[in-house]
Amino acid sequence: MALRLYNTATRRKEDFSPIDPANVRMYVCGPTVYDYAHIGNSRPVIVFDVLFRLLRREYGAAHVTYVRNITDIDDRIIEAAKSSGEPIASITARTTKAFHEDMAALGNLPPSVEPRATETVAEMITMIEQLIAGGHAYAAEGHVLFHVPSMPDYGKLSRRNRDELIDGARVEVAPYKKDPADFVLWKPSAADQPGWDSPWGRGRPGWHIECSAMSKAHLGASFDIHGGGRDLIFPHHENELAQSECANHALFARFWVHNGFVTVNGEKMAKSLGNFITAHELLEKYPPEAIRLNMLKTHYRQPLDWTDEGVRESKAELDRFYLALRDASAARAAKTSDQAPEGVLEALRDDLNTPLAISRLHDNLRALNNSIKSGNAADIARLATGLTAAGAILGLLGQSPEAWLKGDNEDKGAIDALIARRIEAKKAKNFAEADRIRDELAGKGIVLEDKPGGRTEWRRAG
Repeated sequence: MALRLYNTATRRKEDFSPIDPANVRMYVCGPTVYDYAHIGNSRPVIVFDVLFRLLRREYGAAHVTYVRNITDIDDRIIEAAKSSGEPIASITARTTKAFHEDMAALGNLPPSVEPRATETVAEMITMIEQLIAGGHAYAAEGHVLFHVPSMPDYGKLSRRNRDELIDGARVEVAPYKKDPADFVLWKPSAADQPGWDSPWGRGRPGWHIECSAMSKAHLGASFDIHGGGRDLIFPHHENELAQSECANHALFARFWVHNGFVTVNGEKMAKSLGNFITAHELLEKYPPEAIRLNMLKTHYRQPLDWTDEGVRESKAELDRFYLALRDASAARAAKTSDQAPEGVLEALRDDLNTPLAISRLHDNLRALNNSIKSGNAADIARLATGLTAAGAILGLLGQSPEAWLKGDNEDKGAIDALIARRIEAKKAKNFAEADRIRDELAGKGIVLEDKPGGRTEWRRAG
């Protein structure tokens, strides 16, 4: 089955075929680094990490280039520095580091290239000059603006009419604009604001031109996939498309892929509602892999409602997977193939259908547990290695069962000692002492599992 993706530009699923199979190229809008990433920011990172993994599997890791930018020029960063007194360089360095750490903890691979806006200003200026030369932009009072009427099919991505375009963009009404819909490519900087020398005076780029310049610098004028959250379709992606195609005279991105919004307990996430959750906060509360699984249980194009109950259910699901992989550990050592089950691959090739892929992982889990019960070593090895291979494409099941089930428990030696005492108590038929030890361990969050032959396994609870 060929990979199919829903293309926002055409509003339908289409067979994916890259411009160059030897260099499949994807650009995804990255973070604006002024604060911790929230769970809404985390969702596209996870979604496009799975697509990156799938593309690498389909075309070869050496033949996929994934670019995700860092926006470190932005008015929100300037405002954060002004309100806190912390230098801009310090804010962007600190929050970029936190972003990298949090996204890595959630199991995401680093992108192939991670350009920063501050490192690409020269390319932005060049693109703006090209737009002016082509009659698509004009300078006015230290600003440079893209002239929307110069592009007859402006709005083709979001499919909004002219009034919606103006309202949706929340455009600034300024006397120097030729048209109310025109948007900023360059703006002047005050003495206390970051700025770069340009033909139009000292200033800084607008948000949209940053991604156009960074994607072109690393992927060329045309590339395969442009991704991001649904909230970016307009105005950001619409404006990126307009300025890129007008400057380069070429199709910008062949596929536009957008993930749905995230709500919290059925409500829009907002600091004023007290339900604003950062990835950093979640990682202090839940195992990272449970957070990731919970994200992937909803199809990427659908709204995702975040609940604590959902993460706890995902944690319990992972317990079941890792318990089976633990019990299959001996057979896994004799694995013959790392091929993921075709049913899982088919689900992912169908517009990244992660809920169906996870459902088929559960089918594989049931088959594995049945093989463990029957003792069929060949089937155990095949099913266990298939499970971990499929998990790898989703960024799941990559830990050792021991690490997942027992965690970083500093008391492992003491726990093992208590279990040994309990085994001796049971041999001596001192069941009261055996039960007391079980209860003591349960009070510490440790679950015991008695196995055939007098062996006892343990894992952390919850």
